[in-house]
Amino acid sequence: MTTHSDIDQALRSAAPHELLDVVRDHLAERFHATAVDLLMADYALTMLQPVSVLPYTSRPVPVERSDAGEAFTSQQAVLRPGAGGAVTVFLPVSVRGDRLGVLSVGLPGEPAGPVVTGLLHLADALGHEIVIAERDTDLYLQARRAKRLTLAAEMQWQLLPGRSCARPEYRIGAQLQPAYAIRGDNFDWSTSADQLILTVSNGMGEGIDASLLTNLAVNALRNARRAGGPLTDQAMLADQAVYAKYRGQAHLATLLLRFDLATAEVEVIDAGSPRLWRLRGGEAEPLVFDRQLPLGMFEDTHYGSEHFRIERGDRLILVSDGVYAAAAADRVDDQLAALAEAMHATRELPAAHVPSAILGHMSRYRDNTAAHDDSTVVCLDWHGR
Repeated sequence: MTTHSDIDQALRSAAPHELLDVVRDHLAERFHATAVDLLMADYALTMLQPVSVLPYTSRPVPVERSDAGEAFTSQQAVLRPGAGGAVTVFLPVSVRGDRLGVLSVGLPGEPAGPVVTGLLHLADALGHEIVIAERDTDLYLQARRAKRLTLAAEMQWQLLPGRSCARPEYRIGAQLQPAYAIRGDNFDWSTSADQLILTVSNGMGEGIDASLLTNLAVNALRNARRAGGPLTDQAMLADQAVYAKYRGQAHLATLLLRFDLATAEVEVIDAGSPRLWRLRGGEAEPLVFDRQLPLGMFEDTHYGSEHFRIERGDRLILVSDGVYAAAAADRVDDQLAALAEAMHATRELPAAHVPSAILGHMSRYRDNTAAHDDSTVVCLDWHGR
C-alpha cells in the first residue's frame, strides 16, 4: 500500500514534465482510476485548459457552469456520478491560496471520505511540485493560455507573484484585464512573519515600452524592499531608478501599503492614480490620501507616508484607472457609483473571486466596446490575528 510520503517522494523525484504521468500511475495502482486529467486555469480565469496537446491545449472547460469550475471556484472536492456507478472527482490544485487549476479523477465507484481526503492531499502536493517545475519546463505555463500572449503581456505576467494568496491574517485576490495584451499595470506583494507589503502600479505607455518601464520600477521596488529599508525609502529608490533611465519622460503611478500583522496598522504612500476603497459593515467608501508625484517624474522626489488602522472583517479594494474608465468616462460620479455597486454586488464572494467579478461587472458599461487601458483589481480581506 502506498502512503502520502510515497507519492510525495515520487513527485519530488519526477522530471518536471512527468508530474501528471506519476499521478496517473499512482491513482491507477492505488484507486483503479480510469482517467486522470490536469486542467490549468487560463490567464483570464475564465477557462480550464487540459495539460495535453502542445503548443496549445485542447478541449478547454469553462469555469462557469462546469463541475471542474465548481471545484476551482469553491476550492472543495466535487463528485459527479457517471454511468455504471462510476464517479468523477474534481479536486482543486492550489498553493498557499493561489489557485492553479483542477485535477480530474475518474473512479469505478464512489470514494469513501478518507479516499477523498487522500485525493485532496495528492492534488495539493501536485500543486506545490508544479510551482517548482515551472522553473524548468514551459509545459504548465503553455497550458494556462487560451491564446497567444503578446510579448508585453508575457513580460508582465512573469513579474506577478500570483493571483491569490492566503494566510490566517488575510486573504488576497488579484486580476489584470485584458489578460492577453496588457500594458503597464502591475500588482505585487511580499509577506514575512510580521508584515505584508502590497503595491499596485500603473505605468505610462503601451506595449513593450510600458512593460519595460513597469519591469524596471517593480524590480527597483523589490530591490529596495529586500534591502530592508522603510516604505518611504523603497518609494524614493524606485523613483530614482526610473528617473535615471527616463529623465521624467516616463513615470509610474503607484500605491504602496505596508501592513503590520500584529497591530493591524497600515502605512501607505499614494504616488499617483491607483485608488483604495474600504468595505466595512456593508458600506463602501474611498480612502483618500495625500496624492504625491508618480515614481520617476522628477529627480530626487521625497515621499512621505500616512497611516490608518484596519479592522477585522474589513475588505480593501485597490483599483487602477482602467477600472473607472469602463464606466461613463466623462462623468466621475457615475464611475464612483458603478464601482461602489460592483463592490456591494460581490461582497459575499471570497477575496480570490472578487477581482474578476468586479471587472466583469464594470465591463457592462463599455457597451460591448474593447477596453482602451489595463484594468487591475486587488482585493484584501482582513481577518487579523
